[in-house]
Amino acid sequence: MTADEPTILATSGGAIASSRVRWEVGPLTDYAVELAGVSGRAPRVCFLATAMGDSSDLIRSFYEAIQLRGWQGSHLALFPMPNVEDVRGLLLEQDVVWVWGGSVAGLLAMWHLHGVDEAMRQAWQSGVVLTGVSAGSICWHQGGTTDSFGTELRPVTNGLGLVPFSNGVHYDSEEQRRPVFQSLIAGGALPAGYATDDGTGVLYRGTRFVEAVAEKADRSAYWVERGPDGAVVEERLPTRLL
Repeated sequence: MTADEPTILATSGGAIASSRVRWEVGPLTDYAVELAGVSGRAPRVCFLATAMGDSSDLIRSFYEAIQLRGWQGSHLALFPMPNVEDVRGLLLEQDVVWVWGGSVAGLLAMWHLHGVDEAMRQAWQSGVVLTGVSAGSICWHQGGTTDSFGTELRPVTNGLGLVPFSNGVHYDSEEQRRPVFQSLIAGGALPAGYATDDGTGVLYRGTRFVEAVAEKADRSAYWVERGPDGAVVEERLPTRLL
């Protein structure tokens, strides 16, 4: 079973601290699985740690976390070579694809090299729910702000563009994120877009924004655009606590 229409939950969260394993699945990722509408069997969730160089420790932590949920897990690794013969087939058989953070520039380069970008588009069109955190949020958009190139944030503009917006992540927790995102939109380097505080996400059905959701109280998402006078306009969005 897949979602009724193409679905993305783009977040600055989705994993929470745990006393039992390295980290546990958070309410945002639980919500992504709920959106897939699975019934009568364990949800199939595929994890990608491309942006962290396919860290084996991170992939192991994913399997530990989903074991607590009873989900059926798989992962796609690209280093030193793809771990499956049919990347497209793996992604299309999932209910949810979950992409971790790290270097969004590195992620996009590796995905393009191995055809993962087009496979993701096909999975999205077929109703597989796409979700992720940080780099795993920006990647679905036209672009966003990134520290992939160094400590100073820079724009990345070659996202998959499944939705026609930019994306600002860690909006409340990293000092550069808000002003740089706003300045890039004001200057035209990025289109208008959605930003998320840590612990929040934005839901798209097709290319339409549907709602902002949070796994932490007092956190928000925002719509940011260039106004008629060239100044940035930021709108704090109603954000539903999961």
